[in-house]
Amino acid sequence: MKTTRRNVLKISAAAIAGIALRPLATLANEPIPRATRPLRILILGGTGFIGPDQVRYALARGHKITLFNRGKSKVSWPGTVEALIGDRDTGNLKALEGREWDVCIDNPARLPSWVRDAGHTLRGKVGQYIFISTISAYAKNDVANADESAALEKYSGKDAMQETMQSLHANGQLYGPLKARCEHEAKKRFPGITTIIRPGLIVGPGDPTDRFTYWPVRLERAGEVLAPGSGSDPVQFIDARDLAEWTIRLAEARHFGVFNAMGPDHPQTMHDMLASIAKGIKASEKLTWVPSEFLEKHHVQPWSDLPVWVPPQGEMAGFARRSNHAAIAAGLTFRPLPDTARDTLTWFHTLPAQRQSHLM
Repeated sequence: MKTTRRNVLKISAAAIAGIALRPLATLANEPIPRATRPLRILILGGTGFIGPDQVRYALARGHKITLFNRGKSKVSWPGTVEALIGDRDTGNLKALEGREWDVCIDNPARLPSWVRDAGHTLRGKVGQYIFISTISAYAKNDVANADESAALEKYSGKDAMQETMQSLHANGQLYGPLKARCEHEAKKRFPGITTIIRPGLIVGPGDPTDRFTYWPVRLERAGEVLAPGSGSDPVQFIDARDLAEWTIRLAEARHFGVFNAMGPDHPQTMHDMLASIAKGIKASEKLTWVPSEFLEKHHVQPWSDLPVWVPPQGEMAGFARRSNHAAIAAGLTFRPLPDTARDTLTWFHTLPAQRQSHLM
């Protein structure tokens, strides 16, 4: 099937339902310096993919952490974490009333009503609101090096505030437009103190989608490996730990604005990626590059059947070529890709056999 923005959005939204709690990734061996000023940080969510890394890094930096979620995922933290229980699906945010924080980090919001309700409860009670959005909020992906000023998706339904998680799961095409509306709502509810982060593909230990994990697992199995395209097609993604730690540093710096969050800090091709993965897991490269035209003819789907990769053609010509200059200028850094590959594979081998079988 031909890869289009619509197909990629549908696959991304479908992955939402598969997000599950993971073993917490270990922090780097080197000591983490304390922040110059401890913050009171409220994290909405906090137990999904990037949340645990945010919490652990923030605790190491000396911040006071409060989590607000439904309380269904039990986590052991390396420090004191306050837990507040509520449900954004039902609008139950009573546990947040009458409280103040220096910053609120909103990880899971995919519905404008969630942001609206947070605004009703927290407006005037937080000094900064950080919203984790997505590059799927962009209307087009046809221009290379597009920055944060590019046009966003437009919601064309009846009422964005009436959309539910059920409707989002049923119609993956709503994902980008609703995220864009969430951004609009964030700026409306938290004027002048909003930070919006638009990650690309998030990878690393705990990735529930297996979109990046596929490649370390496949290369470890050895043998001849089908590699898509010519090797020169661009790829972009970000390690969940890099995203999480940078989010905390943005809070420390009270850095406002909109940022594309993907890496690395230089152009990277599919061949570069596979070579770095092989290096990280100490595997040999036996790659057979197959032209995208042949794959399309045989109904091999980019991004889903062969993850991370999307042919840079037509309406997807700029998909893995978005500018990340603003984020880098604001302090975003990237760990070496071989480290991400090694840690991802190590984490994958800790999973139950049934879970591992999804990629075997």
